[in-house]
Amino acid sequence: MQGVDPAWLPDEAFRPIGTRRTLIRGSGPLVDTVHGEVAQACERFGGSVSREPGLYDLVFELTGDDGYEGFTYECGDGCTTVTASGARGLLYGFFHVVRLGEAAFVREVQREEHRPEWALRMLDHWDNVAVHPVMGQVERGYAGGSLFWDDGRARGELERVRAYGRLLAACGINALAVNNVNVHATEARLLTDRLGEVADIAGALRPYGIRTHLSVNFAAPVLLGGLPTADPLDESVRAWWAETTARVYEAIPDFGGFVVKADSEGRPGPFAYERSHADGANMLAAALAPHGGTVHWRAFVYNHRQDWRDRTTDRARAAYDHFVPLDGEFADNAVLQVKHGPMDFQVREPVSPLIGAMPRTRLAVELQATQEYTGQQRHVCWLGPMWSEVLRFQVDGVSCVGELARGGLVAVSNVGDDPFWTGHPLAQANLYAFGRLAWQPDADPGGILDEWIRLTFGAEPAAGLHAIMDGSWRTYEKYTAPLGVGFMVQPGHHYGPSVDGYEYSPWGTYHFADRDGVGVDRSCATGTGYAGQYAKPWAEVYESPETCPDELLLFFHHVSYGHILHSGKTVIQHIYDTHFEGVEEVEAAGAVWASLAGSVDPARHARGTERLEEQLRSAREWRDQVNSYFFRKSGVPDAHGRRIH
Repeated sequence: MQGVDPAWLPDEAFRPIGTRRTLIRGSGPLVDTVHGEVAQACERFGGSVSREPGLYDLVFELTGDDGYEGFTYECGDGCTTVTASGARGLLYGFFHVVRLGEAAFVREVQREEHRPEWALRMLDHWDNVAVHPVMGQVERGYAGGSLFWDDGRARGELERVRAYGRLLAACGINALAVNNVNVHATEARLLTDRLGEVADIAGALRPYGIRTHLSVNFAAPVLLGGLPTADPLDESVRAWWAETTARVYEAIPDFGGFVVKADSEGRPGPFAYERSHADGANMLAAALAPHGGTVHWRAFVYNHRQDWRDRTTDRARAAYDHFVPLDGEFADNAVLQVKHGPMDFQVREPVSPLIGAMPRTRLAVELQATQEYTGQQRHVCWLGPMWSEVLRFQVDGVSCVGELARGGLVAVSNVGDDPFWTGHPLAQANLYAFGRLAWQPDADPGGILDEWIRLTFGAEPAAGLHAIMDGSWRTYEKYTAPLGVGFMVQPGHHYGPSVDGYEYSPWGTYHFADRDGVGVDRSCATGTGYAGQYAKPWAEVYESPETCPDELLLFFHHVSYGHILHSGKTVIQHIYDTHFEGVEEVEAAGAVWASLAGSVDPARHARGTERLEEQLRSAREWRDQVNSYFFRKSGVPDAHGRRIH
């Protein structure tokens, strides 16, 4: 599209396919999509595409349409062949060849089987239809406005929506929710009288195999249906949902299902009727079941009106305490959607113990591509390594998160109507990495990064870009909240430092720093008992400051400033050192970026320069505020005599 960054699908990525003779066997809408992609590449680069037998360099063959998303790939005797028994599989096989580039045709490969780890690989858009007076058009959005909505109306730019679906399919994403989980009055109507607008979006995404979902308001029977109650066990309520859902499927036959945030941060839910989360989820699951749909019930439930004086209440415990007693009570087509950590997408927090504690419930793990707490797409923060650590974490010492999340992988999207899609051009890598890890959770994140760089920027700037991005998550961690304690951000918008910003608030996000030490005691022996929610060996590891990993020490323990870390440093010296180091690493990244001016598209380079300048300013502010705060609290000087205000 003119004026929109091509991201990881520039024309040049299609040259290897576009210069060859290609045969396509099979029929159907997604096969037509593959044919159209190949034909466009051939028109540009001089190759040919046919459906007739003959001699070919490349063959795409659909052998049936059983819904399977996997494919086989092989290369030998001068021909590369992709075979699939499902149309989506053929589409993903096509993009596999695109990613391989010229290597797909010059390297002999025995028959390989490729299949996604999860059937559901989904993005949640926190897009508001009407502009919210506080959260704006996109809640926690840092890439301009919404792709779908504009100040109360459908945006209607379906060509761009289709281009978005193409980018998502190219990295393996197959589902999308088009509106915010905080469903306000205007958004609620997408379920009924504004359903046609959702159907238009679904139609634009369908050619690339993306199933559309809706976030719904639990109180919709009252708001939209005129009923006196939304009690999930009330027969009139259940009938309303069944009838309304049937109408959704009449308009969108491949509709994926509902996403629900209930009894969380003021949203309505089943608690108002003395019903459980399972009661609420199962009511919606029953309405969706005849149509093959799924309800995604978010587990982000906690007391957001906590008394900061009360150290017995622990927000980190909340999801486990609410949902573990309900294990086995959720319907088969109900998925409990669990944030990867117990708090709220911090730069460092432990994996949620809930993920390993509900073996009879389908769980989906939720990540956050939009950088709410990791620099808001003004800072370079490549999240692939963080997500990889999460997915590889062995919750019970045996099974990793990737094996336990039977309901799929979900991320909050970082995309808006920005010409670069994600605000910061380098933030595109997080969206790409989510898709690739959702397909293959044990994939090497460094390899994914290099793949994205090669596709997006080409070979010339690759080494410099890798140097800027590869350690950027840990760089961000260094100059922000230390040792897993989290938050310390400006209240409300969450950008920039405010060490005590939430310390006396009702949100449960405390660090408890005083003149002697810092951190939250979550041990069983003397604290909130949160550490005991983990299975062995982690319950034992996290229980003691002596065995707790340094990077999570202040999440699990309140320790003195003189406490010696496993690294050999004191807590206070670690705080000073990492904050100085983090700024130095941002300075170095800026210098590398500047050196790439001749090998990166000028518009991309200008945007990146602007963002890196802001990152450096912000990193210095973080360094100075955090170091000064803890120097004034502790009275302990920096061992190296550096300036602390």
